[in-house]
Amino acid sequence: MQHKLLALVLALGVALPAPALAAMVDKPIVWNARRKALTEQYARTHYGRAFTTITPRAVVVHWTADDKMASAWNWFNREASPRGMAQVASHFIVDRDGTIYRLTPETRLNPHAIGYNWCAIGIENVGGKGGREDLTQAQLKADAWLIRHLHKQFPTIRIVFGHYQQDQARSTGLYKELVPGYHSVKHDPGPKFMQGLKELLQGEGVTVLEP
Repeated sequence: MQHKLLALVLALGVALPAPALAAMVDKPIVWNARRKALTEQYARTHYGRAFTTITPRAVVVHWTADDKMASAWNWFNREASPRGMAQVASHFIVDRDGTIYRLTPETRLNPHAIGYNWCAIGIENVGGKGGREDLTQAQLKADAWLIRHLHKQFPTIRIVFGHYQQDQARSTGLYKELVPGYHSVKHDPGPKFMQGLKELLQGEGVTVLEP
């Protein structure tokens, strides 16, 4: 009976409801006068002017290199780096079960991807400890849902890439960096995960760089 109903729905062209998503939880990290000032200084140093708000044009996908969500959140929650500079942070953390945690407003300038922080939303996935490509299917589906959601909220988002693709992403014209030699080698979240995202996001209005 269920199969007949499904066939009738498809024949009539009735849209099926989107699959349910694991919860999105607001879990804000600290944002105070010191962190704001350090973020402004970061922007001034790397982009030539002080600002803390971005217009999202890209999404950069990461892994945390740890297996506990709390460890990543606690690290991002510091108001300053150990060297007294702007602390790294992403806008979202996706836990192993696909739960999405929103750490900051989507338009906040967060240092998470050199050269792209002026325009990129960061998504951290819990995992990758020891360099293992061990992110889960639940995370893959949650990331795809989240990127669709972000693209609807910000149609300016056109590009999606993994952190390890930062050099490849320069071809998009989005890379900006004023500090010579400021660069790091990354491996996250790996080509397997990005290939999965590319397949799930086909036809969604965003370009996922070739893994």
